[in-house]
Amino acid sequence: MESSVVDTIISDPVLINGLPTPLTLFADGGLRWLSDGNERWLTMEKEVIGVSTDGSRITIKRTVESGGGFNCFATTTGRLVTKDFVFEPCSDISLRLWYQKLRDYLDSLGRPKRLLIFVNPFGGKKSALDIFAKVVKPLLIDANVQYTLQVTEHQLHAKEVVQGLDLTQYDGIVCVSGDGTLVEVLNGLLHREDWVTAIKTPIGVVPAGTGNGMAKSLLDSVGQQCSAFNAVFAIIRGHKQLLDVATISQGNTRFFSILMLAWGLVADIDIESEKFRWMGSARIDFYAIQRIFQLRKYHGRIHFVPAPGFEAHAVLYTEKTERSQQLQLAIPSEEEPFIQDHRYHGPDMDLENMQWVTIEGPFISIWLHNVPWGSEGAMPAPDAQFSDGYLDLVLIKDCPKFALLSLLMDISNGTHVKSPHVLYLKVKSFILEPGQRTEDSTKGGIIDVDGEVLARGSRAYKCELKSLMAYDKLHIKIHQGFATLFSPV
Repeated sequence: MESSVVDTIISDPVLINGLPTPLTLFADGGLRWLSDGNERWLTMEKEVIGVSTDGSRITIKRTVESGGGFNCFATTTGRLVTKDFVFEPCSDISLRLWYQKLRDYLDSLGRPKRLLIFVNPFGGKKSALDIFAKVVKPLLIDANVQYTLQVTEHQLHAKEVVQGLDLTQYDGIVCVSGDGTLVEVLNGLLHREDWVTAIKTPIGVVPAGTGNGMAKSLLDSVGQQCSAFNAVFAIIRGHKQLLDVATISQGNTRFFSILMLAWGLVADIDIESEKFRWMGSARIDFYAIQRIFQLRKYHGRIHFVPAPGFEAHAVLYTEKTERSQQLQLAIPSEEEPFIQDHRYHGPDMDLENMQWVTIEGPFISIWLHNVPWGSEGAMPAPDAQFSDGYLDLVLIKDCPKFALLSLLMDISNGTHVKSPHVLYLKVKSFILEPGQRTEDSTKGGIIDVDGEVLARGSRAYKCELKSLMAYDKLHIKIHQGFATLFSPV
C-alpha cells in the first residue's frame, strides 16, 4: 500500500502486547503497525465491526476469515469470525484522542445506527431466536448499533407492524428469518400511503429460515458463505444494493414479489411437500422424486415480453408473436378502477408498444426468478441480476422422466439451464393463464410466490384454504431497482 501519499489522521507510539510500537491511522481507513519486525495492516471499512475502551486499552473488534477448526461462530473455512486487536495508548489524552478518531472514521462511513429487527421464531428449524441471541445481538453491541426487537407472532405480523411504523426512527429494517418475513416487510412498505419514501428504507436479511434464497444470493455474489455472521457484518457495514420488485396483479389485487413465482412441478414440490415436514429438508428431494415419476402436466398459456437480445431464444417454443392490442383477452383489465388511495399500484409501463410472445401449454413447469438462488442449495437462475429490470424465466414443456430427474439435480449448481429441455431467458413483463391438469381436467395447480401460496386451483392441495388471488390470469410487471437491500458490497 502506498501509505506515503495518504494523509495521516493520527500517529503515536502505543503498547501492543506490552511492546512499544508506532501505530498510524490513515485517512483512507488503513491502520498500520509493526509486529515482530513486520508491517501489519488493518482496513477499518472492510474489517472492523466496532471500537471500545476498557480502562487504558482500546479494543478494535475486527473480522478475519476462519481458517477452519472450532470457534464460536463458524467451523468452515471461508466464514468470517471475530478477532480483537488491542492496543494501549501511552497517556489518557492519547487514549481519548485515538478513541475519538477511530469512532469518527467509522461514523463517516454512513453505517446504520438504529435498526428495527424482526425475528421469526417459527421458520425453518425454529432457530431464529437462538441465532439472534448468539450471533446478531453480540455483533450489534460490538458495532454500537441500537436496535428494537420485534418477535413475530403470526403470519403477516411483520407487514402489519411496518405499515404503521414511524420509519424516521430507524436507519433500516432487518429480518432474522427466511425469505417470507422479508417479503412481508416489502409489502408493508408498499402498502403505506408514503410508499415513495418508505420503499427507500434499507432492508437486511439474516438467514434463519428454510430457504434463505435472498441471503444466499447476496453473500454468494461476493464469494461469501451464507452464514448469519456474514449477513450481520454486511448490514453493519451499511453497503446497499438496489433490487427489482415484481408487481403481480389480478384486477385490483396486488402482491409485491422479490424472489420468485412458480407454477407446475416446482410449485407442487415446494408446497405439497409440507405434508412431509417431519422429514426435515429431505422432504423436498423425497417429494420431487415422487412427483417426477407421477408427473403432472398443466394446460395453460403464457405471454411475455423478452428482454433485448433474448427474442431469438423463444423461437422454437413460440406459437405466435403479437402486439399488446391483439392481446386484449390475455392482459388483466387495466381499466378496472382502483380503490381511491395513494398506495403503490405497480410500475407504469408502455404496454401498447410491447412485442409479446405467446406459448401454449401443456407445461411441466414455469419458474420466474428475480435473484440467482431460490434456497441455499438451489440456483434456478444463474444469470439473474438484482437490478437489471428483468425476471429470469425457466420453462419446461416436455422432458423424459429420467432426464427431468437429472435436470432437477443440476439446479444445485445452475447447469440445468443448459439442458435442451429448458427454455431460459429474461423477460420484462409476463402474463400467466394457468389451466387444469392434462390427466384430470377437474384439478388445477398451485401458484407459489416467494414460498407462499398465491392461488390454488380446483381440487388442488388444500384448496379449501383461502388464497389472496384466484387461480386465473395474472400479470407481472417489473420495477427496476425499486427496493434497497443491505449488501456485502
